[in-house]
Amino acid sequence: MSWNPALDPHCPTGDEVDLVDTLIIPRARDLGGFEVRRALPAPKRQMLGPFIFFDQMGPAEFLPTRGLDVRPHPHIGLATISYLYRGRMHHRDSLGTDQWIEPGAVNWMVAGNGITHSERTDDATQIDPMPFFGIQTWVALPDAAEETAPLFEHVPEAQLPVIEGEGKHVRLILGSAYGEKAPVQTFSDMFYADVVLEAGTAFPLPDDHEDRGIYVTEGQVAIGSDTFESGQMMVFRPGDKITVKALTGARLMVLGGETLNGPRYIWWNFVASSQEKIDAAKESWRQGDWEDGRFQLPPDDKDEFIPLP
Repeated sequence: MSWNPALDPHCPTGDEVDLVDTLIIPRARDLGGFEVRRALPAPKRQMLGPFIFFDQMGPAEFLPTRGLDVRPHPHIGLATISYLYRGRMHHRDSLGTDQWIEPGAVNWMVAGNGITHSERTDDATQIDPMPFFGIQTWVALPDAAEETAPLFEHVPEAQLPVIEGEGKHVRLILGSAYGEKAPVQTFSDMFYADVVLEAGTAFPLPDDHEDRGIYVTEGQVAIGSDTFESGQMMVFRPGDKITVKALTGARLMVLGGETLNGPRYIWWNFVASSQEKIDAAKESWRQGDWEDGRFQLPPDDKDEFIPLP
């Protein structure tokens, strides 16, 4: 699909600079030569639309046998997506899914009432150092979907909607925006897109979503007279016309959507609308009844697991 120039509003100036409602500087953690920057949840912002967790993974370079090695662990009340720019990782879950996650593809795991998965870079063909860079997000499920059965959807890069032209390349990952809809089942109104901009390009955010934000993964952008660097998240007021200008070649993740009817409880890998649901999940994982209990281990990765903290 070609870009529609009519979607380009003016670039904000002067008093409009304060359209950035919240600026989030992610917290960085070094996981042994592998840096993770967490933008959500933040002290001033738990969620952006339904997005409750946002991690930048890398950039890093994994040596052979020294990559990701996240043992099986549980989730409830959320859906996850690991979107890679570079590298690959091996996803296995308790549904029996065995899927390599590669750049540009969507791998959408809905935990619902409970799922277990692992994330590793255990490919025997990895001989040379492997670059690794991506974003991992969690979407909190609305109340009506918290107890839904878990599911996993894989959509290859080639099947995702792309909008391009005038220095913009936009791949829609989840939800709907700019007249396009991603082919993934979601449970509330949202949008999530990978945006690559040439230097000097102006890019408008969709204004038909309640909550909207931008995360800069590469390059430098401006909103009005303010400049924002890679590794920063900006959240905007509902309804305001927002245009981002790329000062250099830049890559962004744009995201947002409908807010939920209330805050969410977060503990370890669990998200829920009540503390009681968190406590019940904790007890189920502690019991470790992998045959008849709430949680099972991935069939092809069941020799170990992460114990309850």
